[in-house]
Amino acid sequence: MQSDAISTAPDTVAGLTDLGDQTNDTLNGIPVICNGVYRPGMWPVAATWVEAFFVRHRNKLLWVHLTTSVFFLAIILLPLYLPEAGEDATPLNSFTHFANFAMWGLWFPLVFLSVIFSGRSWCGLFCPMGAASEWANRNGLQQTIPAWVRWEGTPIISFLIITVIGQTVGVRDHPEAMAEIFGGTLLAAILLGFVYGRKKRAWCRHMCPIGLLLGVFSRIGMVQFAPKRPRAGGDRHTEKSVCPTMIDISRKEESRHCIECFRCVQPKARGGLYLRLRHPGEEIEQIRKHHPNMFEVWFLFMGTGIALGGFLWLVLPQYQMLRRKLGEWLIENGWFWIGESGPWWLMSIHPERREIFNWLDFFSIVGFMLGCMVIITLVLAMTTASAAWLSGRLGGDTTFIRRFAELGYQYTPVAMISLVIGLGAALFEPLYVFHADMPNTLKLILFVASIIWSLRLSWHILGHQGITRSKRWIAHIPGLIGSLVVGAAWWPGIFGL
Repeated sequence: MQSDAISTAPDTVAGLTDLGDQTNDTLNGIPVICNGVYRPGMWPVAATWVEAFFVRHRNKLLWVHLTTSVFFLAIILLPLYLPEAGEDATPLNSFTHFANFAMWGLWFPLVFLSVIFSGRSWCGLFCPMGAASEWANRNGLQQTIPAWVRWEGTPIISFLIITVIGQTVGVRDHPEAMAEIFGGTLLAAILLGFVYGRKKRAWCRHMCPIGLLLGVFSRIGMVQFAPKRPRAGGDRHTEKSVCPTMIDISRKEESRHCIECFRCVQPKARGGLYLRLRHPGEEIEQIRKHHPNMFEVWFLFMGTGIALGGFLWLVLPQYQMLRRKLGEWLIENGWFWIGESGPWWLMSIHPERREIFNWLDFFSIVGFMLGCMVIITLVLAMTTASAAWLSGRLGGDTTFIRRFAELGYQYTPVAMISLVIGLGAALFEPLYVFHADMPNTLKLILFVASIIWSLRLSWHILGHQGITRSKRWIAHIPGLIGSLVVGAAWWPGIFGL
């Protein structure tokens, strides 16, 4: 049920209505929760129960954070001190392999997929980095957050750097690389929290590369924290708020910065936020009501491309051909240093595992990934621009830029599944036990489902732009082409060549 229905209820206070002693689940077809308060959204009784549970136990989150922190440190540090795992080692008999599978086969893909059902609950309830950054902030310098940190492009750059360096150091293969990437990120979160912000999580809002991903994808999630007394003016950033990610909660319209810590939820108060469940994708279907952001759109394009490049350089023979030609040209021109190895923190140097990268490998991988990113970004930008132009020609309202920003969100499901398949491929490996084709079949099903979902989002976005059903399919075609291009690009990663 959409929240627009609240206008039919009496004595409405920002979507929550006092209905006296009513205890039924419906009143004239309108959902009513058991304590007699009308609540818009899906499954209001379930939303009330979840809200009450976490409000009642939020003082115990410290112990949850400590537990996840200990487990996280064990995952990234213990393998450094263990003997080299044998070639027949598995996650069942080797902690090193277990740590790798826990990170790349469970945590990475599942935390993204969980966003559909629980939003950014990982960030507020479990993440050791965010908790450590906030702890450091309470005991730190508490300086004003500078403009370069608050710039909305900062987490995009953070994500691209982490993703590219993760590939060159072999973060999915070597425990030393995993300790470098995740341990370094943890230290950066603590340092930023120690210096900037005043009892806030500047890291989580402005710099965390994982937070950016989860924030964008939370827009297709089922969880929304909505104001009981909303104020006009749109989403705003403020440090004068109970929210650790600096959301002006009375003006909250979007999900991306909400880490679901439940600090703003007071069920008995008339102000603050309340938990609302909605059907997946609702926020993007109605994206113009939820502060569309051009930085997010470009990130969706770039993130899809960089994830694709991070996978394809491992499987495409064209990459090896380009690497060889580049190496030959550089050697012919006297650049002999290209065959030497660089620092361990910049590239994979593991002779005991028969993997030693040199500068040629480093620049080839980085160049290939960035090239894929540029190509995919251009393709998705062109298809989105075409759809926005067609929308305008067919009667779509607002400006071209506004329509472009809204339609760019249609690729959110495709972008998310691209990251799950490309960087979390270990999730599918155990399925070989059941059938040799099962991993690829599941990948294909997920990708097809993401394309269908993206098309559904596009259909609704175009509808909100004022395009009639009879004409909407015309502006729908560019989005279909863009999704199919991404699917075709992923084909080698799913089924091989």
